Amino acid sequence: MRTREDIESYLLRSNLSFKNVGAPDEADDEAMWLVRDPSSGENIVISLAGPYVLFRVKVMDLSEVEDRASLFERLLELNANDMVHGAYGISDGSLVLTAALPLENLDYNEFQGTVDDLTMALTNHYETLAAYRTGARG
Repeated sequence: MRTREDIESYLLRSNLSFKNVGAPDEADDEAMWLVRDPSSGENIVISLAGPYVLFRVKVMDLSEVEDRASLFERLLELNANDMVHGAYGISDGSLVLTAALPLENLDYNEFQGTVDDLTMALTNHYETLAAYRTGARG
């Protein structure tokens, strides 16, 4: 089973800028890191939750979107055609990009592939998703 130390070693190996945002005395299965994506400037939250490592990025508040039905249809298309490890979803009134991997046999290539998938999605889909914000469509 992989541990907090394994995830931190993957973060160091990948040269990602990160900050441990969990409490110093927390259990391993509650560890959390904030990773700054250099290409998009977004923050990727990576956390341990029981037997999984979770990846999450807040993309936008849904209160900024007028035509939600059209956005949701486009997100389903992006999930089906462009996403390898992660998917777009809705949580607490926000559009989020998430992924989860089993921790038990996680290796560096899987970890880096997931981070890369989220980073590419943020970069490649930015203009498409920004167009759905209130006032963005003309």
